[in-house]
Amino acid sequence: MNKPVAVMDLGTNTFHLLITTTDPDDPQELLHLFEPVRLGQGGINKGIIQPDAFERGINTMHKFAAEIARFDAGPVKAIATSALRSTSNGKDFIDQVKRDTGIAIEVINGDSEAEYIYQGVKASGCLTDEHTIIIDIGGGSVEFIICDADGIKWKQSFEVGAARLMDKFHQYDPIPADSVVELQEYLDDKLGPLFESAKDYPIAKLIGSSGAFETFAEVLELEKGNEFDLKAIKSMDFDNQDFLELTARLVASTHEERAETKGIIPLRVDMIVVVSLITRYVMDKLDITDVSMSMYSLKEGVLQKLLSQKI
Repeated sequence: MNKPVAVMDLGTNTFHLLITTTDPDDPQELLHLFEPVRLGQGGINKGIIQPDAFERGINTMHKFAAEIARFDAGPVKAIATSALRSTSNGKDFIDQVKRDTGIAIEVINGDSEAEYIYQGVKASGCLTDEHTIIIDIGGGSVEFIICDADGIKWKQSFEVGAARLMDKFHQYDPIPADSVVELQEYLDDKLGPLFESAKDYPIAKLIGSSGAFETFAEVLELEKGNEFDLKAIKSMDFDNQDFLELTARLVASTHEERAETKGIIPLRVDMIVVVSLITRYVMDKLDITDVSMSMYSLKEGVLQKLLSQKI
């Protein structure tokens, strides 16, 4: 009998562990752990993992190693992104994890990250023959992928993730109007290549991959009085008016109002503001009104590749 496989997505805000069966066409989830490590907290724009964040990360990797052993999973793939590739002590973290747990962490560049995200979103079944822009908003970086069901047309990773933008622009709550303007001007400066490339493709749809887009979906469904189970779906289409009204409300809200909103987990109570602003900014720039959410992202893309290699 084939052993289960284990995939880890070690991001700037969250660490994920996904353990599944080995059927490449229909892998069954055995375990999904989601840990709000906040590896970039207090240091992401300084290029360092702060000691308390470092310790949280190490403790989480010990927890993951115990679960991998419990399931006797193998092969094991651990992928690290922005925080570990851009911090001066990222290698120290990787080396300690290897010493303590035996888990070898692979740090990937933004291009590889975007490729895995595309494969994950594609596996959710929500891509069509229309040109689509996938947005994956992490804590350290944001990946933009112009694509369709046949493949990637253009992709790039930008170091404008939610933790970085919070640190720069969301110092007061609610976020002041002048800070919103400064954030948009910052994105104007940083995202030029995206808008230049988008001129070559009439983009019909925006797909947000997992993360905060799951929060948008859960809040909207709960406010409608609907039962909502994220694990029961692979993707979801938003009503454009509902989506714009929610994001506008979140941007204007206080920390306390967001914390009391059903469907917003503690990790995203503040981060959801800059995520809303990035998303609305891109929608406005590219004149997009069709927005969806994919539950699948980088870890599912890594899983697809891992399972295909096991055949």
